[in-house]
Amino acid sequence: MINHNDHSQTEYSDQPQIILVDDDAAVLKATSQWLRLAGMSVETFARAETALEQIATKSPDVIVSDIKMPGMDGLTLARRCADIDPDLPVILITAHGDIKMAVKAIRDGAYDFMEKPVEPELLTDRIQRAWEKRQLILENQKLKRIVDRGASLEHRLLGRSPVIRQLRQQIVQLAATPVDTVINGATGTGKELVAQCLHEWSPRSEGPFVAVNCGAIPDTLFESELFGHEKGAFTGASEKRIGKIEYAMGGTLFLDEIESMPLNFQIKLLRVLQERKLERLGSNKTIDLDIWIIAATKVNLESASAEGDFREDLYYRFNVAELFIPRLSERQQDIPLLFSHFAQKAAYQFERPYMPPTDDDLTSLIEYPWQGNVRQLKNIAERYVLGVGATRSIRSLLGGNDATINTPSSNGLNERVQQFEAQLIIQSLQKHKGNISEVMEDLTLPRRTLNNKMIQYEIKRKDYL
Repeated sequence: MINHNDHSQTEYSDQPQIILVDDDAAVLKATSQWLRLAGMSVETFARAETALEQIATKSPDVIVSDIKMPGMDGLTLARRCADIDPDLPVILITAHGDIKMAVKAIRDGAYDFMEKPVEPELLTDRIQRAWEKRQLILENQKLKRIVDRGASLEHRLLGRSPVIRQLRQQIVQLAATPVDTVINGATGTGKELVAQCLHEWSPRSEGPFVAVNCGAIPDTLFESELFGHEKGAFTGASEKRIGKIEYAMGGTLFLDEIESMPLNFQIKLLRVLQERKLERLGSNKTIDLDIWIIAATKVNLESASAEGDFREDLYYRFNVAELFIPRLSERQQDIPLLFSHFAQKAAYQFERPYMPPTDDDLTSLIEYPWQGNVRQLKNIAERYVLGVGATRSIRSLLGGNDATINTPSSNGLNERVQQFEAQLIIQSLQKHKGNISEVMEDLTLPRRTLNNKMIQYEIKRKDYL
């Protein structure tokens, strides 16, 4: 499962966070009492200058301020708040003679004004309305960030299939609020790439990304490798060593193949997860940790814990958020795009010409079972560019056996025809760099038919310009 709770840098609350400013101590005390009785959180200030310092750092929901005050007045405070956050609502309290001034403040960006004496019920109602508007604005900003970041993630995690689009959306949502996470996926599906994307799209992106392959560490070295050690902690420890966990401070620790971690060390990792503290081998000093831990596995950890091969308590500690990466055979429509990407990259790297795959090659690629997933596809693309094999044929690179290549698909004939049709359009768009006229001529399709098919298959011309 994945935790869909998403927070931006501004924290959402179930009650308005109010900053109240008034130089009259009696009014300040009475008004704050009204608002607290109405279920609101209130912080009071006698001077606008002091309030402004808190506004800049605490991101409150609503500001309520008197206009006439010594030093900085309410109008200036409202303008300064607009400089900090144009969408932060400011309600001004004004005497009768200041109404013209308050109306001008509204034009300059203040949310509302109220005349003295203020009725408590009316004030709480105005604050409630301002807060609801504020929440709506913040939610829209959050959604826009998700859309913008999701669009840029397309260049990092390639694919247009529904499962990959959903995965990209989940990555953006989860990265906004990093909680310990498990990535599930078969060998070669790209678990480390997904972990890197989570890190790069998270608030921790400026910190280190430390990857550890648990299956490659000997059991006897696990504790030293992850926890580090002091000089003289054991025979051969000639100097102090910082472990991988500590090295990830301020960033992300990625534990690949976590199912390979020895059971006796899993209990120690569980303690680190719960307490966010560790001690190096040979030391009694506790180190406070600031890390995000992402684990990856190719097995079902729930089944492994039920069979005693993985600690059940550690599984449930990680089970707060879980991402599932599809096999390549479950995202067939992405295969030509991925192959083209890997082949063109290899052609540039090895200084070889890139020859687009033929229609028969595309068929072979789509029908192949891909037990090795994306990693295997990348290998085939590189071998294709290098001309490995008797002929430069994808069919021969895949084994040359029709029975192997044409593995029965779980999709019906109609679906398979549609997938192939979509890939032909994509290949032509790539070939002609998004030039619709040339694509129409290449595929012998009228403009209307091509447009309808691009809409049907969710193919966007701008992706190929």
